[in-house]
Amino acid sequence: MADITLISGSTLGSAEYVAEHLEEKLQEAGFSTQVLHGPELDELPLEGIWLIVSSTHGAGELPDNLLPLYEAINDRQPDLSAVRFGAVGIGNREYDLFCGAIKTLDALLQSRGAIRIGDRLEIDVLEHEIPEDPAEQWVMGWKTQI
Repeated sequence: MADITLISGSTLGSAEYVAEHLEEKLQEAGFSTQVLHGPELDELPLEGIWLIVSSTHGAGELPDNLLPLYEAINDRQPDLSAVRFGAVGIGNREYDLFCGAIKTLDALLQSRGAIRIGDRLEIDVLEHEIPEDPAEQWVMGWKTQI
């Protein structure tokens, strides 16, 4: 099993690129990783460390490829108390629900007993044309909290 399971939710691919970049940085730091783009609940270990990277779609909504995971957790109510996770959101501050998807996922995971490691990162694409840059800076501090 991987030390860290990276989960990406993306509409146009930016969260996938960020997740893959973070995977590379975590591997360089000695972690074993696995990246899953829009996984089903049954594909995920219900223990260990998850790192979720999600863009926000429309008016604060989850990307289509993460909606089934969200619905499965919400419907099945699994015990996630053995999961610790990091949360990275990508959005645009011009919208009312900036990074709404990662906030929604963060709240859901915590309601099921998962414990967030460190602060949630919210990347504004208007401020950071290359979202991998602030994500890389954030993961350097995040990995020391694991």
